[in-house]
Amino acid sequence: MSTNSRTRTTRIRAALAAALVAGLGCAALTATPAVAAGEPLTVQYRQSASGSDQVEPWFKAVNTGTAPVALNQVKIRYYFKADAGASYTFACSWAVKGCANITGTFGTLAKPTATADRYLEIGFTAGAGTLAPGANTGDMQLRFHRSNWQPLNQNDDYSFGPGQTSYANWSKVTASVGGTQVWGTAPEGSGPGPDPDPTDPPPTGASLFDDFNYTSHTDPAIGAHGWSVRSNAGGPGVPGASWAPQNVTFAKEGTNSIMNLETSTAGTPQTTKHTEVLTQAMKFKNGTYAARVRFSDAPKSTGPDGDRIVQTFFTINDLKAPMADDYAEYDFEYLPNGGWGEPANILYATSWETYRPDPWEAVNQHTEARTSYAGWHDLVLTIDNNNITYYVDGQEFGRHDARYLPERPMSINFNQWLIDLAGQTSTTPRAYDQKVDYVLHVKDQVLTPAQVAAKVAAYRTAGTTFEDTVPAGQ
Repeated sequence: MSTNSRTRTTRIRAALAAALVAGLGCAALTATPAVAAGEPLTVQYRQSASGSDQVEPWFKAVNTGTAPVALNQVKIRYYFKADAGASYTFACSWAVKGCANITGTFGTLAKPTATADRYLEIGFTAGAGTLAPGANTGDMQLRFHRSNWQPLNQNDDYSFGPGQTSYANWSKVTASVGGTQVWGTAPEGSGPGPDPDPTDPPPTGASLFDDFNYTSHTDPAIGAHGWSVRSNAGGPGVPGASWAPQNVTFAKEGTNSIMNLETSTAGTPQTTKHTEVLTQAMKFKNGTYAARVRFSDAPKSTGPDGDRIVQTFFTINDLKAPMADDYAEYDFEYLPNGGWGEPANILYATSWETYRPDPWEAVNQHTEARTSYAGWHDLVLTIDNNNITYYVDGQEFGRHDARYLPERPMSINFNQWLIDLAGQTSTTPRAYDQKVDYVLHVKDQVLTPAQVAAKVAAYRTAGTTFEDTVPAGQ
C-alpha cells in the first residue's frame, strides 16, 4: 500500500468513526475504533413493483457494527437509468421510523453508465434517532414515479432486482455514514474513488451578483442596483394585508451582510404585514439562478406557531391574460406549517407554464419534499434549452421538462407571506424571519452548485458586493 493510500484509508476511517458517534455523547467514543475497522451498516432490499407504473424500492438498514449509528448521518442510494426527458417524484408509503423522518432527493451521476445516470438518495432527519448494534430500521416502503405519471422502464435500472421479492442484503445499492461509503457497489465509475480535483473555475459571462450590503430599505443604492422593496397592496396572501417595506432590514452576520424579510401578524388582515424584494427589470431568462436562504419553522420570539406562511426564492414574469402561454414562473417555496392541503413542512420546486386565477386552473410541474428545511440552504436553479433543474444544498432536487421553458424574460424575487389566517387564529402578535445571504444569476450558462459556490467565493475574495452586467434586453 502506498503512503497516499494509507493516508486516504486513515482519513476515511477517522471520518467514519466521527460520523458514527455524532450527537451520541462522549460515552460512545470508546467503541469507535472497532466500528471503523468493519462494515457498520448493511442495506436489505426488496422490490414491491415490477411493472411500468412506479418504482417501489423497499429498504431496511441494519447496524452490523458495535456502536450506535446516528441515522441522520446515513444516506442510501438507489441507482437507475432515467427515461428520456423524465422528471421524478418521490413518496414514502409507510415506514417504521415514520415517513416524516425520511427524505428522498434525486441526483445525477457525473459518470453515467448504460444502466445508471440518476439516483434516488434516501436520508433521515434527526427524528429517526439511532440504530443500536444489531438493530434495523424496519420497513421503509418507498416509491417514486415519473412526475407526469407516464410509463417507465425499470428493467434497465442498475439497482432494480426483479427477483428480489423478499428482504435480503443487496449490494447494488450503496450506503454512506457521514459521507463515507460503507456498503454496496456503485455503478462503474461512480464510486468514491480518489479525492476529487479542485472545482473547475466558474464560467465568465453576463452576471448579477448582490451581497445585500445595504443600510436599510431606504438606502438609495437599493434602487440604483435595480431592486424594488414592495409597498403596493394586492396578492398573493391574506386579502387586506399590507406589504411593509420597513420590515425589510439589513445586518451583518459574521463577515457576511444579510437581508431579512420579516412577516408579522396578530391574526387579522389589518395587522398582517407581508414582505417582498424584487428586481425592477424583467431581463432574466436562461442560465443559472442561485441564492443562500435561511428558512424558519417558528416565530422568532413570543407568540404562537402554526401560521400558514410561505418563504420563497423565485423568478416570474407577468400573466398577460388567463392561461396565456408566454407566462413563466420558477419557484422555491417553503411552507413550514403546511398549507394548500398539506398538514406540515413541505418544500416545493415548481415550474409554471400558465394559470387562470378565477376559476383556478394551473399548468405546472412540481417536485416536493415533506420535511423540515429550517436553517440555511443553498438554492440553485438552472434553465437551458432542454431542462429546468433545481438543486438544494448541492443535490439535485427536481428536474422539469422542456415544455415549461420560459418564453419571455423574468424578474428575480424573494417574498414571505401568509396564505390565510386559518392556520393560527390567535390574536397574539408574532413574526417570522426569512434571511437571504446573496443572490447570483449567470446569463445563458449552466453552472454546477460547486461552480456557484466558487463564483460567489471569488466575488467575496475580491471585495465585490454588487455586479450587474446582464443586458436589459434579451
